[in-house]
Amino acid sequence: MKTSDFDFNLDKRLIAQTPLNDRSSSKLMVLDKKSGKIIHDKFSNITNYLKKGDVLVLNDTRVLPARLLGIKEDTGANIELMLLNNLESNVWKTLVKPLKRIKLGTVITFGNGELKAKCIRILDEGIIHVEMLYEGIFYEVLDKLGEMPLPPYITEKLEVKDRYQTVYAKNIGSVAAPTAGLHFTGNLIEKVEKMGVQIAYVTLHVGLGTFRPIKVENVLEHKMHSEFYSLTQENANILNEAKGRIVSVGTTSTRTLETIHSKFDSFKKDSGWTDIFIYPGYKFKAVDALITNFHLPKSTLIMLVSAFSKKEFIMNAYEEATKNEYRFFSFGDSMFIK
Repeated sequence: MKTSDFDFNLDKRLIAQTPLNDRSSSKLMVLDKKSGKIIHDKFSNITNYLKKGDVLVLNDTRVLPARLLGIKEDTGANIELMLLNNLESNVWKTLVKPLKRIKLGTVITFGNGELKAKCIRILDEGIIHVEMLYEGIFYEVLDKLGEMPLPPYITEKLEVKDRYQTVYAKNIGSVAAPTAGLHFTGNLIEKVEKMGVQIAYVTLHVGLGTFRPIKVENVLEHKMHSEFYSLTQENANILNEAKGRIVSVGTTSTRTLETIHSKFDSFKKDSGWTDIFIYPGYKFKAVDALITNFHLPKSTLIMLVSAFSKKEFIMNAYEEATKNEYRFFSFGDSMFIK
């Protein structure tokens, strides 16, 4: 299986640069795996495709304002730091640019010195470990100085930070949003619940893999980066007692559900790190239907979606989306596969 098998042409003007004013007003493409039928709709009508007894699974991770722009304390050189994982206490795994300016002991300062990062370890691929130096509460300092870590294909400035958060974001720790959930409003979730659909939450903190393209042509040679996940017993019970379909919102929720179900052959309280890589040929054990966005060419995300249906069906749907000028990627339109 080749990475190039998942390539497609996309006009740059179809890459959504800003979120819509109304989250739920995005387009919705509905794919029926059995019939091969494609329906064009809008996301606010997602309730027409859900059923009483279904369980809608949302990833409640919250995005860190993880992009920090600072200077080297000794030379004044510009440095960009992206927080990835909190390793212990004030020690963070980060992605730094440019790496060539960093040595052990280098101190990077942000704001008016309110936050400093001291390099204590240098790894490969631009990754370093830093010790954070500050006064007060770290996340309050970070919220003041940090920017949302928007993907590189988004070049417009985000005016309101919370538009890169889901309305149900709770557990802080991601460096990217679980973007399929950006289409939901509080009112729409309430409407879903009133029709007899239960809501279950998982947590998966989206990590470095979001920013790393597949560099190998043989799909099987690609190594996924690990990401932290968790599921409470309360939510495990909701999933185990589902009377209808388990409808996963996003690839992150899907990877979490499949990781846990593969481990226990059911759902149980669990947390840990997953590097599960889902591509065509994978047999889904936990998820019956999927809400997702339109993803980058040759990405692990389009491979997961292709595994959930037939690759040819998905690639045809993407061609249909470009013809109908759907908006692509993080702030783009949505797809429901049932």
